[in-house]
Amino acid sequence: MGTREYKEGLLESLRDPEEASDYLSGAFEDGDPEVILLAIRDVVEAQGGIGQVSKKANLNRESLYRGLSENGNPKLKSLCQLFKAMGFSLSVQPHGT
Repeated sequence: MGTREYKEGLLESLRDPEEASDYLSGAFEDGDPEVILLAIRDVVEAQGGIGQVSKKANLNRESLYRGLSENGNPKLKSLCQLFKAMGFSLSVQPHGT
């Protein structure tokens, strides 16, 4: 299976909110900011892309694109709006649970 087929399969699975939630949770558990941003980008892409999701989140498309780029550093406020627009909430729990 090639990279393109893998990516298409991943994006298809991430359209399911439970799959996307598990994927994002795994990225946050990893703790690497680059992994977290990649996971967020994948879920955004699966949910229609930056343009569609930025409108739904009431965020500037260009700012969101920059914030989620490989070298991005999105603001917490933007992430909260983004997750809410995609149907997710953020939570904190003790390590190891």
